[in-house]
Amino acid sequence: MLQEESDLSLIIAQIVQKLKGSNLYAQLERQAWACLQRPEIKLESLKEDIKEFFKISGWEKKLQNAVYSELSVFPLPSHAAAPPEHLKEPLVYMRKAQGSWEKRILKSLNSMCTELSIPLARKRPVGEQKELLNKWNEMGTDEPDLSLFRPVYAPKDFLEVLINLRNPNYENGDSLSFRTHLGLIQVPLKVKDIPELKEFFVELGLTTGQLGIDDSTQVPPELFENEHVRIGQKVLAEQDGAAAQQYIRQGSPTALRADLWALILNISSQPEDILYYEQLKTNVIQHDLLVDSLIYKVLLCFSRDTSVLGHFAYNSASPPKSYIRGKLGLEEYAVFYPPNGVIPFHGFSMYVAPLCFLYHEPSKLYQIFREMYVRFFFRLHSISSHPSGIVSLCLLFETLLQTHLPQLFYHLREIGAQPLRISFKWMVRAFSGYLATDQLLLLWDRILGYNSLEILAVLAAAVFAFRAVNLMEVTSLAAAEAVLADLSTLKVMPLLQIFLFATVT
Repeated sequence: MLQEESDLSLIIAQIVQKLKGSNLYAQLERQAWACLQRPEIKLESLKEDIKEFFKISGWEKKLQNAVYSELSVFPLPSHAAAPPEHLKEPLVYMRKAQGSWEKRILKSLNSMCTELSIPLARKRPVGEQKELLNKWNEMGTDEPDLSLFRPVYAPKDFLEVLINLRNPNYENGDSLSFRTHLGLIQVPLKVKDIPELKEFFVELGLTTGQLGIDDSTQVPPELFENEHVRIGQKVLAEQDGAAAQQYIRQGSPTALRADLWALILNISSQPEDILYYEQLKTNVIQHDLLVDSLIYKVLLCFSRDTSVLGHFAYNSASPPKSYIRGKLGLEEYAVFYPPNGVIPFHGFSMYVAPLCFLYHEPSKLYQIFREMYVRFFFRLHSISSHPSGIVSLCLLFETLLQTHLPQLFYHLREIGAQPLRISFKWMVRAFSGYLATDQLLLLWDRILGYNSLEILAVLAAAVFAFRAVNLMEVTSLAAAEAVLADLSTLKVMPLLQIFLFATVT
């Protein structure tokens, strides 16, 4: 009990410290000073009167949303005596593997730098700055020649690293129980089984109304949708982030999605947010980075955003460093490169592309993407033991298939078509670029609603289950890939519901 209270006190202290550096804290201070001038505020009941003012004026709700948002990304509790690196990743072999992978990425980036005789960073000449500023709004419509640039790494490179992951404690010991897992991932992590997934995703049940289901037998879709929209409008009017997260588990109406996601992610376009975005844009215009050739527009600003570095406190990865020429190894001459600490991989832009359908104002689009990245997407390309990390997702996918579709799993394995080699690219990009946009947004509703990426692994397994008859007839990896080449006609929610709640366990 004392340990729980100590953990809670530590969490509260850390969240208070984090909020003290935010715009919200400054706004609350200004509001508190302003309310002291109001005649109804009495000295003898000062504390209660200010709290009542914050409640009536809506500032209490904004503070609650900010705290709830921080709790959503807060690291899992660890022992008080655990070293700081345990917050990033508790398993030593995972930390070592991530460190080795980072060195490999840096080597690839530096090799490209040397081959092309292009510096990692340079100040743009004034003429080039003006040209870039003039064509900023057209960026992305004209494709530059990037034939000389290769991706720093592709998802298949990353998969090979994950396949070779091993827990040294299991190598020579009695690991027979885990060796019954015949998939590519050979690390013993705890993942949910179907009963646990049913409990976790209970709102996706067959008897619960869902957006994205056209043939519900319980309630006519149009009646459910009308009522669901009404509740959604009420949630938005209340401006309650926790309620919005619960609500969106049944899907978001198209017209409300942009505002609901912003509420859940605690994003509001204040003048200072717009100014911050413009400053990032100015940094892009003034300085050219090698990684600029690998990304576009919103991601150009993202690469300059040092606030993104904050997520490395709970990310198993560490931001790469570059040293001023001639000062290699001297920490006082080290800078993070790129400034946000994130080196993009092939397909990285797919994390932001779907958001362009929801947000037209660049600053708002940027804030939403950044928050989605530091909450969720970074886990898809970092080696960790987190339940939403890519290693756990791969293991969950393989375990679900091996347990509930054993014949299909063994057949594909025997013909050299390990299912993970096909599904990995879907999961590492959160299905962006594979599903139709409306279906992808319904899927991402649930990622936000459950604050988890585990649904990606469940959907990947559900896709294999849906195409099982055809897959049982294939005799090669190429043939299996052909069967699963086009996911654009799939309906996400029926697939998930059938796989989770119509599976015999």
